[in-house]
Amino acid sequence: MSSTISRGRLWILLAVFAAGWFCNLGYRHLIKPDEGRYAEIPREMVASGDWLTPRLNGYKYFEKPALQYWMTAAAFTAFGQNEWAARLWPALTGFLGVLLVFWAGKRLFTPPAGLCGAAVAASCALYVVVGHMLTLDMALTFFMSASVFAFAVAQHDSGESERRRWMLVAWAAAALAVMTKGLVGIVLPAGAVAAYVLLHRDWRLLSRLHLVQGASLFLAIAAPWFILVSLANPEFFRFFFIHEHFERFLTREHDRYQPFWYFIPVLLLGVLPWIVGLFPALRLAWTRSAAAGFHTQRFLLLWCAVVLAFFSASNSKLVSYILPFFPALSLLVGNYLCSAPRRVLLAQAVLASLLGIAVALASPQAVRFASESLPSQLVEGYVPWIAAAGAFLAAAGILSAALAAGAKRLPAIISLAFGGILFAQTLLWGHERLSPAFSAYHIVHKIRDQLKPDAPFYMVDTFDHSLLFYLGRTVTMVGNKDELGQSIGWEPRTFLPDTAAFARAWQADREAFAMFSVNDLDGFLKAHPVAMQIVARDPRRVIVRKP
Repeated sequence: MSSTISRGRLWILLAVFAAGWFCNLGYRHLIKPDEGRYAEIPREMVASGDWLTPRLNGYKYFEKPALQYWMTAAAFTAFGQNEWAARLWPALTGFLGVLLVFWAGKRLFTPPAGLCGAAVAASCALYVVVGHMLTLDMALTFFMSASVFAFAVAQHDSGESERRRWMLVAWAAAALAVMTKGLVGIVLPAGAVAAYVLLHRDWRLLSRLHLVQGASLFLAIAAPWFILVSLANPEFFRFFFIHEHFERFLTREHDRYQPFWYFIPVLLLGVLPWIVGLFPALRLAWTRSAAAGFHTQRFLLLWCAVVLAFFSASNSKLVSYILPFFPALSLLVGNYLCSAPRRVLLAQAVLASLLGIAVALASPQAVRFASESLPSQLVEGYVPWIAAAGAFLAAAGILSAALAAGAKRLPAIISLAFGGILFAQTLLWGHERLSPAFSAYHIVHKIRDQLKPDAPFYMVDTFDHSLLFYLGRTVTMVGNKDELGQSIGWEPRTFLPDTAAFARAWQADREAFAMFSVNDLDGFLKAHPVAMQIVARDPRRVIVRKP
């Protein structure tokens, strides 16, 4: 155990952190598109009993493998279909990722480095936010980090039997990463190992990878689902491996193109409140010479660089894509902070307090982001939460500065970490004030007592993933195929190609409901004057029923 903190205090810190991490999973309603999508697919698994072929709105959905769908479906089975269960898997893997950093720091460096690294990971703004959103990125981050850290432990002063054990862990974790989000789960860790071997010309390391046993274990874990789903769905192989990997990386088909430098500001904002310690930590990781053998810090730095370079080169970019290197980056920063000059801790704390004050003072300016689809009254409801988040960060920064000035290094780091967690969690809590614009929960709640299970429900020239989950059923899509264009081509089912076809179906129905974007309904009624009654409306959507 760390010489700087007792076991009892460490357990208290863990309990407080766990309470702060898991406290608000069910508070916010699911928002579109990702949270709705990754809740609806497991819901349909539970409803249909088919856990082999993922489906969204009844259509085959092959963009990602099935591991997270299975875990969320299991949570639904155990705890019911609700927001808490939907977010449990990413929150759990995020929590375990912090513990993983703590363990890796103790094994690779020192106990204080593990604790400081865990404190940094637990409070980086991007890590906290993604850890409480229903996406695949946190689970991917956990398994890839487990693979990278296990590899580093295997090569770091390990005997042959111990090295073999940890290398098998690394291979198994990489397989689970592949089962979470595809080939990046093995390509990127392998790329980091290759970069290290080439840079250090350490060709003997290749003989320490236990390739035969490791690859066998990897295939035993990852291959069965891919084989079975391919046998059941002949179209899977090309779509998943060609379209979703090579075409996504090389083309702008998914409309997620951003410039090459896109992730630099994401990194700088995402690592807050630890920006002051970031650059000296990276420099130290590169320049500090290893006494002999494996250079752990440089390998972890290369891992961060490989992830950053890979996604920067891709034509498809989203903010959360670089999350997989945050645990390793946090460990490097935490290891540096353990011995950093007092002025670094002071500067970090002062900057955090100034940033918090700036956020609090600037919070009323958030109303400038209001729009027709995001009304000012919703944004005004979010302003106090932004101000409170800034106040929490400022207070933690001031406390951390006072502790650093008194040469209390570890308390200064931990206090700032809790300030970072409170900052991000408060922003997430407050985001619920905006949910009428981003979640279909509220509009579905208005009509729930009118809905009958057998009444047709149409989405006309729009698509909202969260609507499916809150309706608890599939719908008939009209015009807009959203991301299901290829799947609809395989199984046209009930898809209606245009509003004229919808108007004919509407007139033929005895009872029916439909959802439009707020700006589309009047135009539709002018072109197709059919009888409709508005039963619910929000800033983005309007729901009608047949009178």
